[in-house]
Amino acid sequence: MKNPNGPYPGRQLFLGLTTNNQPCFAYLVTGRSPASRERMAIRIENGIRIGPVGNVNYDPLRHYNAVKYDPGSGILVVSNGIQTEAIFETYKLIYHTRNSPEEIYLNTILEGAGAEPDPPLNTPRIAGVFTRNIEGESIFFLGIKPYGRRAKTWRVPPLAGIISGMSTYLGNLDIPVAFEPDRGLAVLEFAGSTPQELARLVFDISEAKYNGSDIRVCSVGGILTDQGWNIEIINVVAV
Repeated sequence: MKNPNGPYPGRQLFLGLTTNNQPCFAYLVTGRSPASRERMAIRIENGIRIGPVGNVNYDPLRHYNAVKYDPGSGILVVSNGIQTEAIFETYKLIYHTRNSPEEIYLNTILEGAGAEPDPPLNTPRIAGVFTRNIEGESIFFLGIKPYGRRAKTWRVPPLAGIISGMSTYLGNLDIPVAFEPDRGLAVLEFAGSTPQELARLVFDISEAKYNGSDIRVCSVGGILTDQGWNIEIINVVAV
């Protein structure tokens, strides 16, 4: 199996359900340049941070909180940048004030954030949200803000053994092109039952080289259990 968004997806995220209907997510980071590859996924309190390897100056386009979750409600946000915190706090507030979660909140935050200021790539901002409505039903939102276009969001139907997602790029290693929202979401079947298997799935299907170097940086897989989010990491660079 190959990555559905081609050999260079950039950063990629998925949300969905395991075969036994547990909410789950996956996040993948790839990079062509040495600076992009000198990163790792790091555990932080109630989340995952994409940080530098070694003593490197902070770069908000490369170093950010990629995952944030609420231990009590299980609400989780995964994204490719600084928008993670704003989206998380918004949906946590909605949940704890017993209001109805809607796509419009994700759309508004992404629209306000804009695409990343990294010309000529103008990398889209992408994000996924897991939350619940008042009745306790699982809800999944995905969204993207491309350069020069309005933000687009989806409410993803929860289907057992299916994870849906998107990437920042469409796979061209030599000339990266931004993900095209009109093509729809990528879909993967996930038959496993552990976060290790989920992280390994997105990592293994993304094997590719650019100028002789593996583009993969890290992958993260998470499954919501009765004890909370169980999250595992694969880093190319040894921690």
